[in-house]
Amino acid sequence: DCHAHTMLRHAPLVSSRHSEPKRDVTPEEFLGVLDAHGVSHGVLIQPSFYGTDNSLLLDALARHPDRLRGTAIVSTDASEGDLAALFAGGVRGIRLNWFRRDGLPDAASREYQALFARARDAGLHVEIYLEGAKLADVLPTIRRSGAMVVVDHFGSPEAETGVGGAGFRTVLDAIAAGDTWVKLSAPYRLGGAPAAPYAAALLAAGGPQRLLWGSDWPWVSFEDSQSYARLLDALAEWVPDAAAREAIFVRTPAALFGFEEGRR
Repeated sequence: DCHAHTMLRHAPLVSSRHSEPKRDVTPEEFLGVLDAHGVSHGVLIQPSFYGTDNSLLLDALARHPDRLRGTAIVSTDASEGDLAALFAGGVRGIRLNWFRRDGLPDAASREYQALFARARDAGLHVEIYLEGAKLADVLPTIRRSGAMVVVDHFGSPEAETGVGGAGFRTVLDAIAAGDTWVKLSAPYRLGGAPAAPYAAALLAAGGPQRLLWGSDWPWVSFEDSQSYARLLDALAEWVPDAAAREAIFVRTPAALFGFEEGRR
């Protein structure tokens, strides 16, 4: 499971946020969910409402180093030493949560390009969560740094433009180039559009070696409408070929996040 979150209500929240935790969600609860569904490993994503305070994430990774990896949020001045320490603590990516922003940071700026280069050299990918229409400009800019890139939630394509949108076409080009991965995750965040056409286009462009599956558990803002088992089953609908699903569930995340291959 390449996209999940843990959180505590008492932890400090950043002022500029579009969500917040409704309850405490521990890594042990998450591992219990994985066990109940035959899933061996998980990737915890730093929630945007904690900003660059990755202490809860790092604590979870330290407690369960064999089963968990993480993606952190860092400031642009994070040093080589800072990034190396994150890698040593089980982090494998840095996240740009630029979703629902009136103005975007400049990914082409000297400070961001330097951060991406330091992440690349530290063995960390750059994860981007951004509206699909905006990815057309931002994704190529990140890729120019030479960093590996992971795109969240199908690339967040706009329902109005679907697979033909400029942003989604940019995502397809990126995975075809071999330096970008996309998460088949959070289909309920696609504006009501069906996920299957997006999954089919992504699979055709990059193959299963460029795709990951994630539950987005515990479904912040969608807590009462989702089922872990249903989201697992959805991949069989999106990717009917069993060998391709095995790659998405096991081999691709094992290679990208440094796991020993588990059940799925």
